[in-house]
Amino acid sequence: MQQAELGLNLSTKRTRRREFLAQMERVVPWAALEALIAPHAPEGRRGRPPFSVRTMLRIHFMQQWFTLSDPAMEEALHDVPLFREFAGLNFETRLPDESTILRFRHLLEKHKLAEQILHTVNEMLHAKGLLLKAGTVVDATLIAAPSSTKNDRGQRDPEMHQTKKGNQWYFGMKAHIGVDADSGLVHTVKGTAANVNDVVEANGLLHGEETHAFGDAGYQGAAKRPDAREDVQWHVGMRPGKRRALDKTRKVDALVEQLERLKASIRAKVEHPFRLIKRQFGHVKVRYRGLAKNTAQLRTLFALSNLWMARRALLVLDGQVRPKVGNVA
Repeated sequence: MQQAELGLNLSTKRTRRREFLAQMERVVPWAALEALIAPHAPEGRRGRPPFSVRTMLRIHFMQQWFTLSDPAMEEALHDVPLFREFAGLNFETRLPDESTILRFRHLLEKHKLAEQILHTVNEMLHAKGLLLKAGTVVDATLIAAPSSTKNDRGQRDPEMHQTKKGNQWYFGMKAHIGVDADSGLVHTVKGTAANVNDVVEANGLLHGEETHAFGDAGYQGAAKRPDAREDVQWHVGMRPGKRRALDKTRKVDALVEQLERLKASIRAKVEHPFRLIKRQFGHVKVRYRGLAKNTAQLRTLFALSNLWMARRALLVLDGQVRPKVGNVA
C-alpha cells in the first residue's frame, strides 16, 4: 500500500497554494452562494447520485483561480490531494469527470447565476462596510481571443472583433467594469466585442447610487450621452496631447496638472482588479466561444477578485487576524 492509496498527507509545509485556499475558505460566503444555486441543481432521481452543490461550486472556483479547463480540472482532482480536500472529496469517493464539471458550468450559464454570484458577494461586502457607493471609476481592458481559423468551423469567433490600440491590432473582447472609488472593488461587469468604444458603455457601468464618476480620456463625452444621468458628475482625464501642452510655469496650468494627478490617483484603483484576474488568476485569453459565456466567466472572476482584495479586512472583521494599517487590498 502506498501513502496516496491510504489517503494520507504527511506534509506539514504550508505552501502558497494551500494558504491561498485556506484564506478563500474563510472569506467566500459559501452558504449564501450554495443557497443561490441549490434550487437549480439536479435532484438526482435517476442515474447516479449527483455531486453536491458545495463540491461543484468549489471545483468551479478552483478552475477560475488556477486557470484550469474542464479536462485539466478533472486531472487535477486525481493528481492533487489539496484540490480534493478543498472540494470535500477523499480517496474513497468517486471524482467528477470533465462532463460533470461542464454541466455545472452550463447550469450557471443557463440561469445567469454568475451575475447573481457577483451581486451576492457585493451585498456581503456592502453589509460589512467594505463597499461604498459614493463614487465609481470605470475602465475597460482587452481580452484576447484565438484568431486562428484552424478549428471545426473554419472561422474565427463571429462575436469577437479586432481593434487597434496604439500601433497594434488586437482580436477579442473587452471587459468593461465599474469599480468603487473608495475600495477598488468591482460592482458592475459588462462584456462586449473589442471594437466597441469605451464611452458607449460608460453610463451602463454605474450602479445608480453614486454622485461622482471617474474615467480616463477615453470617456470624453460620457456626460453628454443619451443615457447619462443628471445627478452624476463626471471627472474625465484630459487627453494626453493637451496635457503635454500644459505650461507648468503658469499657475493656471500648474493647478490643472495637479487636478489631473488627483483624478489619476483615484482612477488607478481600477487597474488592480485587471491585474489580479490577468496576472494572479491567469485570465489573459478567452476560454469559450461567444460573448455570453466569457462575460459570465468574467463576472465570476471579478467576484472572486473582490473577495481576494478584501480578504484581510474580512478576516479582521471576523476576528481571525489582527488589524493592519492600509486599504482593503
